Amino acid sequence: MPEGHTLHRLARLHNQRYAGHEVAVDSPQGRFAIGASLVNGRVFESAEAIGKHLLHHFGPDRTVHVHLGLYGKFTEHPRPVTPPQGLVRMRVIGPTHWTDLRGPTACDVLTEEEVDALRDRLGPDPLRADADPGKAWRRIENSRTSIAALLMDQRIVAGAGNIFRAEVLYRLGIPPLTPGRDLDEATWKAIWEDLKELMEYGLRVGRIDTVRPEHEPEAMGRPPREDRHGGEVYVYRRDSQPCLVCGTPVATAKLVSRNLYWCPTCQAG
Repeated sequence: MPEGHTLHRLARLHNQRYAGHEVAVDSPQGRFAIGASLVNGRVFESAEAIGKHLLHHFGPDRTVHVHLGLYGKFTEHPRPVTPPQGLVRMRVIGPTHWTDLRGPTACDVLTEEEVDALRDRLGPDPLRADADPGKAWRRIENSRTSIAALLMDQRIVAGAGNIFRAEVLYRLGIPPLTPGRDLDEATWKAIWEDLKELMEYGLRVGRIDTVRPEHEPEAMGRPPREDRHGGEVYVYRRDSQPCLVCGTPVATAKLVSRNLYWCPTCQAG
């Protein structure tokens, strides 16, 4: 599932290409036909991301909400427009470009009240200027749930996913099963700032890299990581491989139906 920086990159791109212009919106597949008819021909006012949710605003009570889920994907194209290929849930056509959306978990039109409800149920997003990390801390400081599970809960922190969760805990040497209530506020602030730094880098370059300069392939004389997710990481999807810092095999376990990765030595607490 794409992590939050991917949705922010999409919002930035769609603002550049469509904001301020009338756009054609259609649903070649048919599953979004009613929703598309509500915004077709309207001015695309703006796009924004909140965690893993993308919002296309078309005016009062006309916001297209997209959650990509595991299989959703946008494809971007310059004009001229070509016939749909495959199951296109939504097509947006602007003056210079067009966008196809396939396979999302959610694609629907929300009222202003429903958009407000979405904002209210999500935690702070490290990539948003209006984020309040204190809102997350108030949920974490009394929780018996592990910090690894809390960071994946979009009601607590919006946008962080499995990669950012594993990597920020490694970078700060925090045992992933530490209950939230066993952390102090200074540690939470360090987690938040590191999440913000890593996600802002991902937003700029379009990929997740979490290793510090001294642990990059060139500095260590090791081959670059080969993985379909790309990027240089410390522990994510590196189970049983030696830790880049101490050499201990990276451990893995299931936690809340997701794979958790950590170094038993560097994150011993």
